[in-house]
Amino acid sequence: MSTAAEPTPEPSPPPSLSPSATPSPRRAAPPRAARGTSAQTREKILDAAVAEFGAKGFAGARTAEIAARAGVNQQLIAYHFGGKQGLLDELRARWAAAQSAAGPAATLAESVRGYLDLTLDQPDWSRLVVWRALGDAADSPPDEQSERLRGAVERMRARQADGEVDADLDPAFALLLCYALTFAPIALPHFVRDITGLDPLSAEYRERCAAEIVKLLTPRDS
Repeated sequence: MSTAAEPTPEPSPPPSLSPSATPSPRRAAPPRAARGTSAQTREKILDAAVAEFGAKGFAGARTAEIAARAGVNQQLIAYHFGGKQGLLDELRARWAAAQSAAGPAATLAESVRGYLDLTLDQPDWSRLVVWRALGDAADSPPDEQSERLRGAVERMRARQADGEVDADLDPAFALLLCYALTFAPIALPHFVRDITGLDPLSAEYRERCAAEIVKLLTPRDS
């Protein structure tokens, strides 16, 4: 599983999650002395938006609450992003960039562990992904997610051809298993804790989960 490959590896957020140095097309470039403060304000708003969207979904989040969490005037959300939808679009673009930034992992084990780290190191971002999967914001803009996932299935198929993954498995369901166990601590934390006895976000869960996924997918000696 790569960072949206099988899943695609991303042990830590790539540089693409950092703010862009290009001024927003919604406004003229601010004076040089104000640019640093403006960029910091944007990041504070985005950090607050991730937390609010992760906790309440797009439909349940309110710009007033995002502004309060960020400690800024609510009007600055419209100024920098055009409103709540603009915030969500920016966050989705950053998540997509994060998934695309790293290349495929050398081994299945590295790929699985990398995606576990990406997902569980950033639980608010991951909850936003879950909300979206549940149809929280149906008017989402087109992106490359479907293409990335199709590519992930093909990479899983290539691992089967190389003898790394059991050829008897359906590569699509093998990939789906990887995603399900990776996102279980986010979507079903109480189930994970009750079934395994582990803290869902702990290093121990990641180690055990990665090891069990590899064990399940690896060809068995005949």
